[in-house]
Amino acid sequence: MYSGLAYFCKVNCPPIKVTFLGTGTSSGVPMIGCSCEVCTSTDKRDNRLRSSVLIESPTTTLIIDTGPDFRYQMLRINNRKLDAVLFTHPHKDHVAGLDDIRAYNFFTQQPMHIYANEMTQEVLIREFPYAFADKKYPGVPEIELNTISVEPFMIGDLPIQPIEVWHLKMPVLGFRIGNFTYITDANRIEEEVWPLISNGEVLVLNALRKEKHISHFTLSEAIEMGEKLNNTQTYFTHISHQLGTHEKISKELPEGMKLAYDGLQLELNGFSGMSGNSIE
Repeated sequence: MYSGLAYFCKVNCPPIKVTFLGTGTSSGVPMIGCSCEVCTSTDKRDNRLRSSVLIESPTTTLIIDTGPDFRYQMLRINNRKLDAVLFTHPHKDHVAGLDDIRAYNFFTQQPMHIYANEMTQEVLIREFPYAFADKKYPGVPEIELNTISVEPFMIGDLPIQPIEVWHLKMPVLGFRIGNFTYITDANRIEEEVWPLISNGEVLVLNALRKEKHISHFTLSEAIEMGEKLNNTQTYFTHISHQLGTHEKISKELPEGMKLAYDGLQLELNGFSGMSGNSIE
């Protein structure tokens, strides 16, 4: 496990721009039919589509997860280029928008590279069987599946280090790309993988709400984990309307920690090595 870390540590990462396409939980915020303080807020930061991030280097553009809001998320940032999709896990709020990659197929006349573990691939094939049929109807998504585990790999000029975390009993993949680490839908991170995450520039963690949840970090649990992992800045995502308004919760957070919000953009410097102990 993680035998390729020594290789990964020697790979340079170019500067990257990260755009938070969505920072909400599976129901989104506002939630249908809800009249709570958060769902009726006029602060745009309290409007949260389903969680996803876009990562851009000088030559490569990839997205982590294509939830139900994928089409609208790409339209509202006027995105015109996508080279690959990384999937964290197969839950509907992270995969449901995959059909809309066919727009990129149309303009590039190339299949979209999809990176997912075997568990997630099984769900994609079951949910979108027409995209994987031997005889395809014209216009269906063209997909090239790439199987990943926890070994590092490259997408264009971007080094990708998958990190296995736990969503109750389901293994979920987080990803470290240079000095940026993205982890969603988790309530446990084994100590053996902490060196893959720690001492970076930016860490993104899910923080669903304040009350205990069976498979997601609460805000206090995410804060505690963020402190242990010791990144320069920690942002919280996959936020429900139960957490509270962006303005109120932001005032409660420790220094170096913030709530992410839809449309937030971060620019990170290049990367030429990882701090922390190696894992074999």
